[in-house]
Amino acid sequence: MVSPDMDRERAVMIVAGEASGDLHGASLVHEMKALDPSLTFCGVGGRRLEAEGVRLVAHSSDMAVVGLTEVFSKLRHILGVFFRLRRMLREERPRLLILIDYPDFNLPLASSAKRAGVKVFYYISPQVWAWRKNRIQRIRRVVDRMAVILPFEKAVYAEMGFEVDFVGHPLLDAVKRTRTREEAIAAFGLRDTWPTVALLPGSREKEVTSLLPEMLGAAAILARDFEGSQFVLPLADTVDAGLVDAIIGKYTVAVTVLPGQMYDAVGISDAAMVASGTATLETALLETPMLIAYRASPLTAAIGKRVVRVDHMGLANIIAGKTVVPELFQDDATAEKLAAALKAILSDRARYDAIRRDLAGVREKLGEPGASRRAARIALGLMTTGTTDQGSGSGVEGEKT
Repeated sequence: MVSPDMDRERAVMIVAGEASGDLHGASLVHEMKALDPSLTFCGVGGRRLEAEGVRLVAHSSDMAVVGLTEVFSKLRHILGVFFRLRRMLREERPRLLILIDYPDFNLPLASSAKRAGVKVFYYISPQVWAWRKNRIQRIRRVVDRMAVILPFEKAVYAEMGFEVDFVGHPLLDAVKRTRTREEAIAAFGLRDTWPTVALLPGSREKEVTSLLPEMLGAAAILARDFEGSQFVLPLADTVDAGLVDAIIGKYTVAVTVLPGQMYDAVGISDAAMVASGTATLETALLETPMLIAYRASPLTAAIGKRVVRVDHMGLANIIAGKTVVPELFQDDATAEKLAAALKAILSDRARYDAIRRDLAGVREKLGEPGASRRAARIALGLMTTGTTDQGSGSGVEGEKT
């Protein structure tokens, strides 16, 4: 029900169904509230959005799925959340609906919002450049404004007759180390030795159970081949620590688990094994050489092989436009092959340094910092006048000079 003292003109619904969406959504909400403290927010998200004062209808950790098979196990819950949000759009009619990626849920919700007369701002595009490009026509019909965060996405939409705003990537503001190498080593109880390797098995339970055993097997091989090696695992807040501890307990290799220490842990690491996703870009921005790994269900992998139209799967390689770091998927993502790929990087100083230079180049392609502030101005423009603040700030659209 609608709160009697709620100002519908200042009410915003936001939906972030994944851990990365929670991170970017929280930054957007923070900037919007800085520009207009009277705003109120509700929707779907995680710990970060809740910390920004968003009233959560559902938690993103219960909505995130990997591939087709996992959808079925969560479908009843996801549909329940969808129908509740749709009812809220009809009855409470917030001034604006903000959608972050998560297209198979968010695009139908956008249609409901349009029927309810609620404006729709889509922040962070679905990966239409990789597969199902025809979704752009549907997006045009149900979205009032789209902001994209990858430099090539604007041209992809323009080809289909839809002008969107490139605001830069929000990770440019988020990915920052808080400790020096010496401070982090002391805080984490590590040794100042070579190599320190970070294990990033993903932010969802299915990813962790599939990839972490292979990463630990690879770590055991590296520990044998590199006498000074040590391993850290920066635990995502969407992953149960007990699950991770139980998997690690089956292996003899020592791993230091560091909850909530992603950037400091990866920043001091000499190399990393990373599940494909946002974490690959975060690792790239920290200029830590890595390999990218992923395993999906056989059904999901078979369908993906037929419909995905990109040369690379990892964001770092996609943005670079070439193979900067190795990618190992499905049957190639084994302990032996992961260890061999990382050993090849760590044993070749010229290649190691070249990877670091190329990762620095990835940062340069992502535009200027301030993406969340630029996106916030677009969102507020939709709420106030139905238009956006246009202009170019440091070569990136969406912010007044």
